[in-house]
Amino acid sequence: MIENIDQKMLAYALKNAVDHEGKCQSGAVLAPLFHEGLDKAEVKNVMPKINEIVKKVNSMSLDEQKEELEETEKFISHRKARAEDELPELPNVPKTGVIMRFAPAPSGALHVGHAISNTISSLYVEKYGGKFYVRIEDTNPEKTDKDAYKTIKEDCDWLFGNVKEYIIQSDRIAIYYKYAEDLIEKEKAYVCTCSQEEFKKLSEKMQDCPCRNIIKEDQKERWEKMLSKTGYKEGEAVLRFKSNMQDKNPAMRDFPLARISLKEHPRQGNKYRVWPLMNLSVSVDDMEYGMTHVIRGKDHHDNAERQKMIFEVFGKEYPWTFFMGRIKFSDMKLGKRHIKAAIESGEFTGWEDDKLPTLVSLRKRKFNPIAFKKFATQRGLTSVDKVMDSKEFFAILERYAQE
Repeated sequence: MIENIDQKMLAYALKNAVDHEGKCQSGAVLAPLFHEGLDKAEVKNVMPKINEIVKKVNSMSLDEQKEELEETEKFISHRKARAEDELPELPNVPKTGVIMRFAPAPSGALHVGHAISNTISSLYVEKYGGKFYVRIEDTNPEKTDKDAYKTIKEDCDWLFGNVKEYIIQSDRIAIYYKYAEDLIEKEKAYVCTCSQEEFKKLSEKMQDCPCRNIIKEDQKERWEKMLSKTGYKEGEAVLRFKSNMQDKNPAMRDFPLARISLKEHPRQGNKYRVWPLMNLSVSVDDMEYGMTHVIRGKDHHDNAERQKMIFEVFGKEYPWTFFMGRIKFSDMKLGKRHIKAAIESGEFTGWEDDKLPTLVSLRKRKFNPIAFKKFATQRGLTSVDKVMDSKEFFAILERYAQE
């Protein structure tokens, strides 16, 4: 066992909390312990203690965390050098391998940001065996581009090379409906007919929504009214998860699970009028496909907490999760909305324009995907953001491609 492990766990927990506005995650405490020499076989023994420490640290104010970190930071070791061609070990790896996923929205072409963030999941499946899924999250009709389905598949086949299956969420609506109905049956979801403004005021006052306590039989009728073409109109009703309206984090208070949208879907047409929101569809798919490990961006902290609540209702174990830091480019905008607007204005000829950092552009330019794999391996698991310019980034990729 690692010397001074309790002090080290506390120090790493405090450091993670201070780095993330007072909120610490268990995964961010466990990961550096592997660099300290923790054996995978010891994970089950240390996790209860880590969870206990995380709970304690998260109950402290940010100032208290900073003050205690000054006293415990001496227990944080400088990480041992890791070979650039080795990934850090993951905890809790089953003998059958890991099950991981990449979940893009088909609102436009994939770009280098997607490759930077998600290649590592594909590599872990290569390392341990298992299954790697690409899940196209297209349950927002307003932001779904019909051409993106084909491009995403071509990009992912080119970049990863080990996709087990392409999952399209809009083909699974009936499954999400069943889980929604199960949540209503378990009295963990309700149909809210308050306006957004009304619900926001209730949330700010930490008061229960009046729709929350309507009996289950009437909730089922309300749900049917959401589904019916002669029922609620768009914007008149939303399905909410019954969490806790007094939660200290406003984002956790009875968050929405499904809403009505009458916009025609590029793939499903007008077949459906009720569309699941991401916290419902993601939770269902992660449970159904048995995800064991999830690597995602730090902006998904709150979503992860919401999804854990849904997992708990169904008695499922939430996958081990790591929140990756971002590569922020000082001279290159990667947002699909920005790129799409630039294409529409005539600045670029299309998603494959040679001047764009899209994967379809890189494929057209005969770029070598092995470079992204080497970049992801060298970077490893890190919650630290990094700022760099595009010239430096592409120079690194070119060097990796030639090695």
